[in-house]
Amino acid sequence: MAELNHECGVAAVYHLPDRGVSPLAPPQGVEHTSNLIPRLLLDIQNRGQLAAGMTTFNPHRNQLIDTHKDVGTVTEVFHLNHQESYRTLMREYAGRAAIGHVRYATCGKDDKSYAQPFERHHIEKPKWFSFAFNGQLANYPRLRDEILSENDFHLARETDTEVLMHMICHQLSGDRRPEMIEMLTELSLHFDGAYNIVYLNALGNMFVARDPLGIRPLCYAKEGPLFAAASESVALANLGFRESSIKSLHPGEAVIIRDGEFSIQQFTASPNRAHCFFEWIYFANVASTLDDQSVYLTRKRLGEELADVETLEIDEDTIVVPVPDTAKAAADSLAFQLKVPCLEGLIRNRYVGRTFIEGANRADKAKTKYTPLPEVLRGKKVLLVEDTIVRSTTMKVLVSQLKERGGASEVHVRVACPPIIAPCFYGIDMSTISELFAPKFMDNGPLTPEIEVTMAETLGADSLKYLPIEAISRCVGFPKESLCQACIDGKYPTPAGVQLYQIALEKLELGEEENDGRAYDAPLSVTART
Repeated sequence: MAELNHECGVAAVYHLPDRGVSPLAPPQGVEHTSNLIPRLLLDIQNRGQLAAGMTTFNPHRNQLIDTHKDVGTVTEVFHLNHQESYRTLMREYAGRAAIGHVRYATCGKDDKSYAQPFERHHIEKPKWFSFAFNGQLANYPRLRDEILSENDFHLARETDTEVLMHMICHQLSGDRRPEMIEMLTELSLHFDGAYNIVYLNALGNMFVARDPLGIRPLCYAKEGPLFAAASESVALANLGFRESSIKSLHPGEAVIIRDGEFSIQQFTASPNRAHCFFEWIYFANVASTLDDQSVYLTRKRLGEELADVETLEIDEDTIVVPVPDTAKAAADSLAFQLKVPCLEGLIRNRYVGRTFIEGANRADKAKTKYTPLPEVLRGKKVLLVEDTIVRSTTMKVLVSQLKERGGASEVHVRVACPPIIAPCFYGIDMSTISELFAPKFMDNGPLTPEIEVTMAETLGADSLKYLPIEAISRCVGFPKESLCQACIDGKYPTPAGVQLYQIALEKLELGEEENDGRAYDAPLSVTART
């Protein structure tokens, strides 16, 4: 789905001292373990293409920790297409430990100062640190306002990452020397939302932490002296770790590396889970396994569920066409169940990248990104499979293109997800109700066949069918109580999320949403805690 973007992804590596040399270490040696970060980030590039960066630790240089980051893709930021520039960069930032980040902005501007990791210099080594953050703090407005209520305090950026920076600094202020696990415990008392954090300081100490609800995925692996972590398992597998070594970090847990010693510790209670179901149906790489659930098998089951509710009369001219690329597994599965061909009637231009079209209208971008194939589509009854419909702009363009340029006789849209009815306040780029397609038709009521007919007419399609909401938990493999499904059922797993949704509904009712922006920007009146 070209209309939807994720906040970001994180990564970390550490070659532990006095344990020999890992066979997965770079050929340049242990002190160049940081070379693995660009490789990890490439495999989670799907989570953010706006900016990238890394911070490395090296006790043998003046800059004990040092950060390289910029706006652009991983390839651009790390000069991967220019061998000599890349090698020079890797030598300059060589280190035995490193953290990394890829960014897409749902909060804050598109410039270098917002790129992560965020580094804080200090003459005292315990206070000199860098960190990167994946997720979104739903209670950011309250935290921001509390900070700015102090006359001497100022925030230079409109992002929850800077708030997080301030709160870490506060933990280290004065004569305080908290253990990293104590610092995480205290921070968890103030945070509401999704937050995976990778942290590295000038003593060479590191932590990798996952929020107590486990909203965003976070995986790690350790074999011998080499530890690595990333937002998705595929990055660790491609680095060379055995499948049996790759695990999901439990919610409320942190990997702690202090004085070269590795441990996993619980920093806060985690009685509930709220894994974002979107990770499996759209965001994550299809080769990843998150919280022991395969992304590919989830999407395969989505297609099977779509087949179970299909009522269209199938004939010799019927074909299934996926919207590249995340809908392909569901489309293949649907076609197999219906015993019809699944063909690539839409080709995605993988080299469009972030051009000026990114800042223009979505319809122009969609036309540039997808090309219909008349030799596949002409005269066919097309079941067009998409993973989700958010704003509908892309889908309208695709339906039109399949008919006008592709020559399809009919286009029937099949969505491997229930209707998106509510914003996300935990790190997905859909922040207002008015920008969403489905609420305009559903009016806070259930989806009916009659509503689907009206929606199809709006899209220019011959029919439209969504996946039933109860199918999600079956496909992902978790009970619905362990999933965050707020964007499809309006039930938010945290107090600040509930509040923000109420603000969004009120603004929509008053007709203020378009003018005043996101509910996310509104102040919260009460303290919200996870």
